Amino acid sequence: MAELDQIRARTGGCPTGGAVATGAGNLPAKFVFHAVGPVYRDGRHGEAEALASCYRTCLDMAAERKLERISFPSISTGAYGYPVNEAARVALRTVLDWLAASSSSVREVTFVLFDLGTLEAYRKALAELCSAQIE
Repeated sequence: MAELDQIRARTGGCPTGGAVATGAGNLPAKFVFHAVGPVYRDGRHGEAEALASCYRTCLDMAAERKLERISFPSISTGAYGYPVNEAARVALRTVLDWLAASSSSVREVTFVLFDLGTLEAYRKALAELCSAQIE
């Protein structure tokens, strides 16, 4: 957290939809990307675009660092109140679109989800996205 505090002091913070990178400390990773997700109001104040921007920014940062794998939580669905069903669709659509358009080193994206309800929302959203691509 000291590294994140230094970044905040130097830059004044990170805007919603953005992210900054720090070392990973004792985690089995090289970096932690700290994304600033939107606080959900009503879905009509740019929340979906800001949420998508979090995922795209982190994927771009991973590509810049020539990483092959990245993991995401369900950004903004906790204290920031983003409805998990909507967030899952935004997250998965954004990641799938980015992967399809990219020729970067990133080959694997994992969603690390907090509970079974969140997992089910992501499963449902993925099934809907896959069936929409087939039609």
